[in-house]
Amino acid sequence: MTGKLPYGKRHRFPALIPILGIVIFILFYTLASIAYPGGSWYIPHQKGFSLWHNYLCDMLDKYAINGAINTARPYAIMALSALFLGLFWLWYQLPKLFERKSFNQKIMKVSGLLSLSTISFLAFGNHDNIVRIAGILGVIALITCSIELHRTKHSFIFKLGIICILVFLINYLVYESGYYISLLPVIQKITFLLFILWFTLLDVVLYQKYPHP
Repeated sequence: MTGKLPYGKRHRFPALIPILGIVIFILFYTLASIAYPGGSWYIPHQKGFSLWHNYLCDMLDKYAINGAINTARPYAIMALSALFLGLFWLWYQLPKLFERKSFNQKIMKVSGLLSLSTISFLAFGNHDNIVRIAGILGVIALITCSIELHRTKHSFIFKLGIICILVFLINYLVYESGYYISLLPVIQKITFLLFILWFTLLDVVLYQKYPHP
């Protein structure tokens, strides 16, 4: 196991910023789902948000799929912004979790930060290209992070990371191929939940490396 990070006690709280961002994301996306006027690509005239038929990104558009002004958009943008800031901080700090430094960690950090920065443009349109670019960078970040977790014997988080990568690839293959596309909204939410759990556990481990008061 690696040693503690070289920070004083007063610097320990910022390690929880990613978890705070995740909590705000869940809260505001819940509010967005309540505020969403309605409509999905499968049932254009449905009322409200459907866990089974709507994508999370549906709440980022200026107009809901049923044609109404999307009143969920401000909440969704706030949620995405909080998640972006939290995970950006996590990925920036993550190399400090590992005592032995390597070039692999530099790749992990840069690809992770670039992937997150790319995702932040989802609210401005051009969804497909953004997803593809962020996806490629994200896979690189996940693989390099998993390598470091394996090296430092974080076995549970390593295994969960592998599951996240596999589920993400399934999500991406369905998205690109169109096979079982009707299941994609559900697969997307499962993917998000797994990643939120993984990021939370990563942040907890990082937090535990900070000196206790």
